[in-house]
Amino acid sequence: MDYEGYFRDQLDALRGEGRYRVFTDIERRRGAFPRAMRYRDGGEPTGDVTVWCSNDYLGMGQFPAVLASMHEALDRSGAGAGGTRNISGTTHDHVLLEAELADLHGTEAALLFTSGYVSNWAALGTLASKMPGCVVLSDASNHASMIEGIRHSRAEKVIWRHNDPEDLNRKLAALDPNRPKLVAFESVYSMDGDIAPIAEICDVAEAHGAMTYLDEVHAVGLYGPRGGGISERDGLADRLTVIEGTLGKAFGVMGGYIAASAALCDFVRSFASGFIFTTALPPAVAAGARASIRHLKTSDVEREAQRERVTKVRAGLDAAGIPHLANPSHIVPVMVGDAVQAKRISDELLDEFGIYVQPINYPTVPRGTERLRLTPSPVHSDADIDHLVASLGTIWTRSGLKRAA
Repeated sequence: MDYEGYFRDQLDALRGEGRYRVFTDIERRRGAFPRAMRYRDGGEPTGDVTVWCSNDYLGMGQFPAVLASMHEALDRSGAGAGGTRNISGTTHDHVLLEAELADLHGTEAALLFTSGYVSNWAALGTLASKMPGCVVLSDASNHASMIEGIRHSRAEKVIWRHNDPEDLNRKLAALDPNRPKLVAFESVYSMDGDIAPIAEICDVAEAHGAMTYLDEVHAVGLYGPRGGGISERDGLADRLTVIEGTLGKAFGVMGGYIAASAALCDFVRSFASGFIFTTALPPAVAAGARASIRHLKTSDVEREAQRERVTKVRAGLDAAGIPHLANPSHIVPVMVGDAVQAKRISDELLDEFGIYVQPINYPTVPRGTERLRLTPSPVHSDADIDHLVASLGTIWTRSGLKRAA
């Protein structure tokens, strides 16, 4: 077999469909975000761009207290953790962060992972595989990390219609009531920005004796009086078996976690290969995440500012007739509907207008729903928003793209 030829052919096919991913080389500017320096091939700087697609939703990756905590931990403990959590890698910063996370969600315990992807893969894979006869009921729009965790478990999987408690009820009713059952879903879905009916899903799961596993990665820090997510905002955290979250989005740093009972966290800690066999987060990262969480537990300033920015962006898009998907969250999907067009618009925004927003194509979203995913944040100014809307309007006009009614 011509291996190299095969690789090239597959990449050429991606390019032909407009789905080939091109990484934009940027350097975030501390204290000036969303400004970032862009670098061309060969490492030549080309000037500042404005980032509109970051998951650092509140700008906490630039927050002074977060940076100070990381500097202090780096000076105190050095760069790395020194090993897995089992072999010298459990530092005091990890212990403090897990306690902070348990407090955030009102649970007995929390368990850290190196990313939100790993926490889903490891926790779901372990829970579903270790409970004899377990069946996992997975929302049809669940993230790839959840799907991979369930697949890795080799447990039976039943897919229920997205955000449809009635369909979940039918699927659960068809199962042996004595079997272990785990209902896995998200609070805020990252591409459409819709929000799950958590209370209704819990009602159905409880009626059938099923555990609940809620992915809150796009909600922690952003919703609830202390940033505990949609489950905290709606007063439902105590009804969930597992709350999973990330430290790499609204908290602005890196890592993932689950929050649950002490026994469940200990169970995953003791059996999950994705936890046991990987090096722990650097102590400085854990310290920075803890500082971010502690701040957002007591400050609503960032959340209020973000909500105002989202409202202003949506109003601007409406006024310009730029089609965007309505939802109750902070995510603003500008709908294009074609992979080649989405890539072209992204390139023009970057090259001509200094605006960085990546195109979102299949398999992240279904074919025909390609989009630009905007994430307004407190650090975007009125001028940034006006420039974004005007630039999109220019591209829409000269391209003859359909305007929203």
